[in-house]
Amino acid sequence: MEIKRFVMVAVMVAGILGSPFSVAGEVEDNISERLTKAVPGLKVLSVRESEAKGLYEVQSNNGDTIYTTSDGQYLLTGDLLKITSNGIANVTEEARAKERHKTMASYGEEGVISYRASDEKAVIDVFTDIDCPYCRKLHDEVPQLNDYGITVNYYAYPRSGPGTPSFAKYISVWCAEDQQSAMDSAKAGKVVPSATCDNPVLEQFQLGQRVGVTGTPAIVLEDGNVVRGYLPARNLAEGLGLL
Repeated sequence: MEIKRFVMVAVMVAGILGSPFSVAGEVEDNISERLTKAVPGLKVLSVRESEAKGLYEVQSNNGDTIYTTSDGQYLLTGDLLKITSNGIANVTEEARAKERHKTMASYGEEGVISYRASDEKAVIDVFTDIDCPYCRKLHDEVPQLNDYGITVNYYAYPRSGPGTPSFAKYISVWCAEDQQSAMDSAKAGKVVPSATCDNPVLEQFQLGQRVGVTGTPAIVLEDGNVVRGYLPARNLAEGLGLL
């Protein structure tokens, strides 16, 4: 397993911190204040003690996880790894998965285009782009996934962004009278009649950005972990413990 290199950056902001802190919450508040002043445009969403002694975990508005010393002077960027009896665990990704699970649960399934398994054993949330070749490859295997007991929920993530042909194409699919039929046709490269209506495409695209989608397909599992890119249906079912 490749171990990501940590980059240590010394951030010198004079006059913000005084003596060591002992009051609960004061350390976190001062870390937040120091980082906000040191990095223009940065919005600190949360600060908490990490499981690595002496380091605090900071979640920011740009989606990155930052680790800092208790005085907020030294920063670590990158993933925090931990040696366990089972090998190397990615502590940062585990935390991301928990937050991703909360975010997806908060959004819910309203407005998704769903292909439900008749004997449902697992659910995957797939951020998809109509024109993405590997998204189309995955879509061809949706019947197989359903046979394995996997329900597929599609969330919109037209990679080109709002105001583009791919974005409009997804809106047309969502606004179609028969969404599944329109999705099947669009994924097969067929022309879907243009349509507009009140739709959640932009909202789902923004949801994808919040949970860290960087490409499609992005498969979010029920525990918040994510599979980035295409994975054959059988491999996915095996990974979910269904085979």
